[in-house]
Amino acid sequence: MSVDECHANATGRREFLSRLSLAITGSALAVGKTSRATETPPAPLLPTIRLGDHRVTRLIAGSNPVSGYSYMGPILDRHMREYFTPAQTVEFLWSCERAGINTHQFSDPEKMAGVFRTLRRRGSKMKFIGLHAGGSGRAPVEKVVRDTQPIAIVHHGGVTDRLFREGKSREVRDFVKRVRDAGVLAGVSAHNPACIRRIADEGWPVDFFMTCFYYLTRSQEEMDKMPPVVTLQIGYPFFADDPAAMTEVVRQVDQPCLGFKILAAGRKCHKKQLVKEAFQFAFEHIKPTDAVIVGMYPRFQEQMIKENAELVKKYG
Repeated sequence: MSVDECHANATGRREFLSRLSLAITGSALAVGKTSRATETPPAPLLPTIRLGDHRVTRLIAGSNPVSGYSYMGPILDRHMREYFTPAQTVEFLWSCERAGINTHQFSDPEKMAGVFRTLRRRGSKMKFIGLHAGGSGRAPVEKVVRDTQPIAIVHHGGVTDRLFREGKSREVRDFVKRVRDAGVLAGVSAHNPACIRRIADEGWPVDFFMTCFYYLTRSQEEMDKMPPVVTLQIGYPFFADDPAAMTEVVRQVDQPCLGFKILAAGRKCHKKQLVKEAFQFAFEHIKPTDAVIVGMYPRFQEQMIKENAELVKKYG
């Protein structure tokens, strides 16, 4: 083959590769445009309540499935952790936002800080409420605020119940002050309705409460006084009368309350009618200024987020 022929072939290959590159780039752009054009438009915002200066939806995406806490045992815990990778968590919260939910309650600032940055770069307006156990060994409140930019931080419910039982409620009150000093709203979570009632009666400077529908942290002495048959019990004492006891207190306090475990940590999810009844009960028994936090695990039921959102539109 002559030099001229080699040059001609090389030129031809370069032109071919150049055209191929342009074609691939154009196709990729076209696919991107098509995918954005065909993406389902976001749903209108769900009904909202006010937390301080913020409007948050009456359905808040909970953190337990994202963090791998199923309340069903270690196998499902691991199942959830494997599913909710950082990338999948971003997609999950993006789907929540597009379904009309504008708030997520989280509990692991180290895991979630990167997720939140990714969402914000993507254009998300999602608001975040952090759960914090206080005490030594935990990331300082100030660092959590700096890293995650939440609208609020709440004292962990199980820790609240324990400290009150041990006569150390002052630690919870000091925590509330520390959160407020950090420049965000301060909340207290509890499973025991008596803790919520006492804080309200004593006039603590709490912006809102997180109120568990089931008193899961009873002491052994309290458990010994309960009926021998525990309905809904799988590893934890889910008593059927607990939601009525907590919501009675919720209606008596002035602050907004965010009810959680309204589905008994998944024990009321095996039938759609039970889910419907749980949402209906919640909104009929809390104040108009209250909301619910619901953990969602849509791995096998992609419509779960939208279905829960529809129930809030109907009852909330």
